Amino acid sequence: MAHNAKEAVQHNGITEGVIWQQLLIFFFPILFGTFFQQLYNTADAMIVGKFVGKEALSAVGGTTGTLINLLVGFFVGLSSGASVVVSQYYGAEQEDYVKKAVHTSFCLALAGGVVLMIVGEFFAPAAIRAMGAPEEIMGYSVIYLRIYFLGVIGNLFYNMGAAILRAVGDSRRPLFFLIASCLTNIVLDVILVVGFDLEVAGAALATILSQLLSAILVMVTLVRSREAYRFEIKELRIDRRILQKVIKIGLPAGLQSMMYSISNVLIQAKINAFGTNTIAAWAVFGKIDGIFWMTMDAMGIAVTTFAGQNFGARKFDRLKKGNYVGLWMSVVITAVLVWVMLQFGYVLSTLFTSDASVLEESMRIIRFIVPFWFTYICVNVYPSTLRGIGDAFIPMLLICFGTCVLRVVWIFTVGNIDTRLFATLVSYPLSWSVTSIAFLIYYYRFSAIRKVDKLR
Repeated sequence: MAHNAKEAVQHNGITEGVIWQQLLIFFFPILFGTFFQQLYNTADAMIVGKFVGKEALSAVGGTTGTLINLLVGFFVGLSSGASVVVSQYYGAEQEDYVKKAVHTSFCLALAGGVVLMIVGEFFAPAAIRAMGAPEEIMGYSVIYLRIYFLGVIGNLFYNMGAAILRAVGDSRRPLFFLIASCLTNIVLDVILVVGFDLEVAGAALATILSQLLSAILVMVTLVRSREAYRFEIKELRIDRRILQKVIKIGLPAGLQSMMYSISNVLIQAKINAFGTNTIAAWAVFGKIDGIFWMTMDAMGIAVTTFAGQNFGARKFDRLKKGNYVGLWMSVVITAVLVWVMLQFGYVLSTLFTSDASVLEESMRIIRFIVPFWFTYICVNVYPSTLRGIGDAFIPMLLICFGTCVLRVVWIFTVGNIDTRLFATLVSYPLSWSVTSIAFLIYYYRFSAIRKVDKLR
């Protein structure tokens, strides 16, 4: 027997109960889910680094990952708009609009997948060459990217379906699907890279096949659901008003992700000039650094969904308290991660390479950047709350200019004067600190959060 939206909201607890407990209940499945999602590329990097060489590691773990984040991250950002719209309608118990939002979102995912597949296939070599990748990793990078983008539609369908399930309070099943697909990826990596000696091509095939599995699992779940968010092919059409709302909220997140990636592409191009050892070390750090980012992403998704449902349910005091709880939880979690990385960073680095020069360089990077993770917390939590209530455009501008543009300006001014690696890396903590200050000012003086009480 189908449950109505009100019963479902009460069941998932996002609009009821102790805030920190509800955020944790929602946070951990998302964290584990993003952990296993991160393992897609991490498993590829570990296996090719150990069994193929540091050139393959540099290609899979560094250059290609940056380009994938640039293109795929934009459409994943759009899916966050769908998540907010669905969560608001779900919290407000507007089932017809929930259905329209779900099917409009999948139309967007399908269109985005087709565009990405075409762009990835035709422009991969030019993009890699433009980043100044050394000749010894060019071939590996092109092969990996072209195979990856053949299966990108599955990636976008999973991310859109998972965003919809999380929006209605179901963060467990997306986790289970990611675990299944990640284990599949690891098994296929071993079979195709080690067993069949397909090298980088085998790693790419393992990734797209496992992502296809996660897409199938999430779609089957939505098709079988009896709730308002059920997926039906016959209902697959675009509602223009809802599409505009999804784009209004999701486009800033997509552009924000793209700006992050563009700045990272430019930094990767700088890193490429230091040679294969530094490229490999940066790739290793990227995997370790990814543990922090997936944690912050999970907290951001939890805070956004919490804010969206409570905004829809018109529980504005609870919405505001959720922001502060999210901040303190982020501080505690970051402190634990900083300690772990400083203590065990070398051990984690050895999972990806045995090259002594690469390991030494990766530890220098870890010791420099990791303590500055604290400066990013405000950049994650405040815009997540604002996105949940539909205030997405100005936060996007603050992040794009405070984090991305400032970082690029630093690279092309100070980075050109001081050509050492760490002169480039300073751009990260500098941009995080400046953007944090900007968000503190905007949130308390100018943002839409100051107006929600008038909506009572």
